[in-house]
Amino acid sequence: MISMKKTDTDDIKTSREPAEGSSGMLKKMKYGTMSLITIAIVCAIVIVLNVMATVMEKRRPMKIDLTGDNRYELSDETIDVLKNLDQDVEILVTMPRTQFAEMSEQAAYNYELYLRMYLQVEPEPLDFPYEMIPIILDKYEMYSRQGDGKGKVTVKYVNLSTDPDAISKYKQYYNGEITKDSMVFYSGENVRVLESSDISNMIMGDKAAAQNQVLSLVFAGESTITSQIMNVTDSHIVKVAFADKMNGKNIYRDDYANIVKTLNDNLLSKNGYECTSVDLASDKLDTELYDMVVIPMPQVDFSDAIIESLGSFMYNDEKYGKNMLFIPDLASTNLTNINEFLADWSIEVEPWVLGDPNAIGNQPTNILLNIADEESVGTVPNDTLPIIAPFSREVSVLSRNNQCVTTEVLKSSDTSVPYSLLDEKAEPSLDVGARSVAVKSTKEHGVQFDVFRSSILVLGSSFMTDENYIVQSSTYNNANVLLNMLNKMTGKENGVVIPEKALQHAVIAPTAKQENHILMIIAAIPIIVAGIGLFVLIRRRNR
Repeated sequence: MISMKKTDTDDIKTSREPAEGSSGMLKKMKYGTMSLITIAIVCAIVIVLNVMATVMEKRRPMKIDLTGDNRYELSDETIDVLKNLDQDVEILVTMPRTQFAEMSEQAAYNYELYLRMYLQVEPEPLDFPYEMIPIILDKYEMYSRQGDGKGKVTVKYVNLSTDPDAISKYKQYYNGEITKDSMVFYSGENVRVLESSDISNMIMGDKAAAQNQVLSLVFAGESTITSQIMNVTDSHIVKVAFADKMNGKNIYRDDYANIVKTLNDNLLSKNGYECTSVDLASDKLDTELYDMVVIPMPQVDFSDAIIESLGSFMYNDEKYGKNMLFIPDLASTNLTNINEFLADWSIEVEPWVLGDPNAIGNQPTNILLNIADEESVGTVPNDTLPIIAPFSREVSVLSRNNQCVTTEVLKSSDTSVPYSLLDEKAEPSLDVGARSVAVKSTKEHGVQFDVFRSSILVLGSSFMTDENYIVQSSTYNNANVLLNMLNKMTGKENGVVIPEKALQHAVIAPTAKQENHILMIIAAIPIIVAGIGLFVLIRRRNR
């Protein structure tokens, strides 16, 4: 039997301690390395998922619009335009993206200041959400990449103070001035520019609601932006001589000023018609410059020289190819030269107003119209909406052997009658029945195998282009029907009128500051989690 001393046992233990210490160190290094690898893998996965989400968001919507007015979503009409673009569109915003939030604050301040100082009332808070415009522009980029069309939309924000050369590419195709706080639309060699006032007008008061003493806002940004995209990609821009003056004065009554402005700005200029104001007495209707002439509500007769000028324009040295929109004044009937000019095209504007006991709002003169010739109108987005023609004069077709093809395009309901006489000598038939309100007359000239045409469209109601009926395109069909009629007559591809969006007072939508705070919180969460993990790892290694 071998006995061991205590000193020997202590020596053995002492000899083993370094080995056990090395094993523990290796064990700690092993677990620490695995923890670091795990953290690295998790971080890599998070980064990859974020990159994938960013890419996918450009193709498919990753955000859900929870607002009651769907303010961040585009209409079906706009989405259809974007998915079928046949060429690229660049949108250059000459101000920082963050400036839209500043516009919201400034507009709200100006609104409250106006009510306090000028109306002496304490205002209720009202949100002017200009910050929704860049979010809407993101949607334009996204939807343009989802369609089958060859064209895509790209949006860029620049500061002209630090990057003045950003607009040099577009200035060579644009005659006007491009300044800061603008929005430039470019495709091919076509350039359209929305100035700062146009951007401010993307959010405006709802005039229809104001009539009921209700303060509400509408968003006209989508209709404005989509129209500009369609304009720069349109291969057929119709150049219009907007003949609204004679001898330096307006040819129409002052009461028509807003109606004429709506016709020019909202219906024509916004939808691919390049309008230039023309003085019938002093300016030449140059057939090289203009494709179409618009004559809005003349209250006095034209001279023989002006009538001859109109005829020369329409016949165009037997080449034809010109068009005219003529809208009569409500009360002016004794216009001999104008009446003779229209009669040469087999058209007569009768000296009475149509009425209907079944008209809108218990107003007999607010007659409803039906489409009498679908080929002249084409397809409208929603054919259930009414077409309203307040205070419309009847437009008759004359039986004359003057080689005209005359078409009744819009007619009143079967229950309409001449409502009131504008001329005491007129003796209209009191028979109840449908009557023409819009008539198109076309003259043709053939040369060998080619046929050339010129057309005149006479619209009996000037109030059809009133802002209440044109802007409210989701309530009335006036804008879509009138635009389609003009497009068909001039040979343009059918356009589309984008409805404006009513904005609710209270919505589930964060302000720009709140959105920044939310983003900060979202970014802070993974940082905090990573920090806690790193703290635990270091503490375990030091044990």
